[in-house]
Amino acid sequence: MAAQDRLISNKPTGAEPTTPVPLRPIPLLRVDGLSVSYGPHEVVTNVGFELGRGESLALIGESGSGKSTIACALLRLLPSGGRATGRVAFEGQEVLGISERGFRPLRGRAIGFVPQDPANSLNPVRTVGAQAQEAAALLDEPDKAIRKQLILETFAEVGLDNPQRIYDSYPHQLSGGMLQRVLIGLAILPRPALLIADEPTSALDVTIQKRILDLLTRLQHDLKISLLLITHDLAIAAERADALVVLKDGVIQEAGRTASVFSSPASAYARKLRADVPSLNPDRYAALRDTRFGTLKTGDGTAPKIEVSAVTKTFTVDGKTLTAVDNLTFAVPAGTTHALVGESGSGKTTAVRLLLGLEQPDSGTISVASEQITGRSPEALRSVWRHLQLVYQNPFTSLDPTWTIERLVREPLDRFRIGTRKERDEQVHEALADVGLGEYLLSRKPAALSGGQRQRVAIARSLVLKPDVIVLDEPTSALDVSVQADIVEVLLSLQANLGLTYVFVSHDLALVRQLAHTVSVMHRGRIVEHGTVTEIFDNPRQPYTRSLLASIPSGVANAAQAPRPLLMAAAE
Repeated sequence: MAAQDRLISNKPTGAEPTTPVPLRPIPLLRVDGLSVSYGPHEVVTNVGFELGRGESLALIGESGSGKSTIACALLRLLPSGGRATGRVAFEGQEVLGISERGFRPLRGRAIGFVPQDPANSLNPVRTVGAQAQEAAALLDEPDKAIRKQLILETFAEVGLDNPQRIYDSYPHQLSGGMLQRVLIGLAILPRPALLIADEPTSALDVTIQKRILDLLTRLQHDLKISLLLITHDLAIAAERADALVVLKDGVIQEAGRTASVFSSPASAYARKLRADVPSLNPDRYAALRDTRFGTLKTGDGTAPKIEVSAVTKTFTVDGKTLTAVDNLTFAVPAGTTHALVGESGSGKTTAVRLLLGLEQPDSGTISVASEQITGRSPEALRSVWRHLQLVYQNPFTSLDPTWTIERLVREPLDRFRIGTRKERDEQVHEALADVGLGEYLLSRKPAALSGGQRQRVAIARSLVLKPDVIVLDEPTSALDVSVQADIVEVLLSLQANLGLTYVFVSHDLALVRQLAHTVSVMHRGRIVEHGTVTEIFDNPRQPYTRSLLASIPSGVANAAQAPRPLLMAAAE
């Protein structure tokens, strides 16, 4: 942005005196020419933007685009070896070049921070209250009783029922959504002028995600807080931010008002991000997904590939009996994808463990390819597991970090003693090719791969035995939308080519619409609605299903947001 574009003035054209028009207000946060490097490697290059008081700005892009690095630079929390140059002005004060001692009074007090993962952001062996007292120390209030009262009031303000119970609890006793509200409460406790929220909902269910985003929007307006939202989801950014800055490889690709960037993205990268958001493109894979389903759904008289009938499972916790799955019944035709959806605690994970034979039901039956799962020992289930495989949720923790990719993919073949050594090598290469990975990766370890590559390895590992059925437990929840789109295309292509049957477990209903053929909606262990994707999404009958669908980000600005003038965000 040119200097003359930052002010409004009238140039005198004659001898008559003129009244100058005042400069526009100084933005709360102004970033000019920010670059971040680690040694000789520059990871953020010449980034600039402005954020006005009470406004919201979203930094969006894939992993590695520089979003979190920019946040760390603004907070002066870069890892050892990181170096930031350029200019960062907060409330008109240059803060990038001042000492740590000079910046410390701003961090936490004037600039709040909400981290990405609530489960790893609190000390598990200390109560929430003990950790909240540390945040309350920023208030300069010497009376501990008054600090506690302010904490409880803030917990109530962020929508936590029974604040005293939250205060006395340990982190493991609270849900993910409750923990995220705790972190937001601690961040706003000192009433900062700026709140930086780094992927604050990426690990949460879609309904909890909406509640957290609604909370941030309300707090922004009620407390006049400026919000810097970091996300990879363009639909969320479009709903919640006044302006967007699109980043790729540490360089701004596009910046401007949300409505303009979202509706008519000028850069190819922004257009790709938009195309990769499931909620904005529900029919993107319709042709590929329906390659086989068009003939299968009419029925050919054959038995379903998976049949779950009247299954119930209870657990005893602290002397109380809890029903995790209640009268679960569904069937999956061969070559199709059946989705189990619902919030955390709905029974999805228990249903998966029962299907895999890792738990035995109290009653009911489960069969895969007409072979009974229930009532069999692990030794007796070995032949079933040969044709029934699982892709775990998190590719960062599901692969042994000390093994090479070749060993990871080859292990199932070795366990089942399939073929000769040469035949196993050929099958490993074939499985990698099926998921779009080259043989040059065989000697690498998981740490040398991206998140998307790791999940492809996990899929290749499940494919190498040539199974008939694959259970996909939130297989893309840890991935960016662009990487997620690649994985979905791989899964659907494999299904079309190999006739695989999938059970897909997810809380992301937009992704379910793209991928699945049939859906069972679970709530408190029971299926409350079941049908084809079209039936469930176009004509939901149950209020619970409608609430899940209403939580899908649409990219339309939140109605609760009051329109306000926006200070332009720009890259210079």
